[in-house]
Amino acid sequence: MKRILIIFAAFLILSAGISVQSSQYGVYKPETYKQNFNSESGERILFILDFSNSMTETLDGARKIDHMLHTMQEILPKINPDAWVGLRVYGHKMGFTPMEACRATTLLSPIMKNNSEHVNFALGKAKPRGMTPITYTLKQAIKYDFMGFKGKKHIILMTDGGENCDESPCTFVMNLIKIRKDVSIDVIAFNVNDADDLEQLKCTALVTSGKFYNARTAAELLNGFNNSIEGSKRVEAKIISH
Repeated sequence: MKRILIIFAAFLILSAGISVQSSQYGVYKPETYKQNFNSESGERILFILDFSNSMTETLDGARKIDHMLHTMQEILPKINPDAWVGLRVYGHKMGFTPMEACRATTLLSPIMKNNSEHVNFALGKAKPRGMTPITYTLKQAIKYDFMGFKGKKHIILMTDGGENCDESPCTFVMNLIKIRKDVSIDVIAFNVNDADDLEQLKCTALVTSGKFYNARTAAELLNGFNNSIEGSKRVEAKIISH
């Protein structure tokens, strides 16, 4: 009996430890999320980042995935704590069939206030493995990740290649803007050389009144992210007469 009580006590301590560790990184609680996200207006920012297999390729002495992670570590502390930020990734799973690989996208950190630390932590959960399902990822993000939010939805999409799952992100957003005017997509093309891919990505940004950045180096990648974050702080210009 005494042994059972000791084991039970140890289980309670372990459970409490797990709970503390989870709260340290702001684990998503649906009931809290639903109560809070409608109470404030303002822009919501969703990072959508590429974890496809090609991100393991080397550029300037380091893997492209490492350039991206380093860049995120630099920009996340610059985001206003009052901003609402989330993280979705794609290409982080291969799947047993091409169809499964073309559905590989996960919301790792829901859009929440003062969330930069958890976004940074969540980035460590994914590894580059699969394909580049950009269009499917955008569909999931717009349908689910911003659900219930009012106001502007700002996506910052980073990719090192074009869509390779038989869909067109350009066609998707051209149809999207016919019914939605509240979503803008900034696209950062990192070391993308194919002309057709670049045109598709540029279209995806410009059709939604977003910005397109063609980043060929790690420095240009950082510049693209910085400009997208700064763009979120833009206010309407006013002409002041003297």
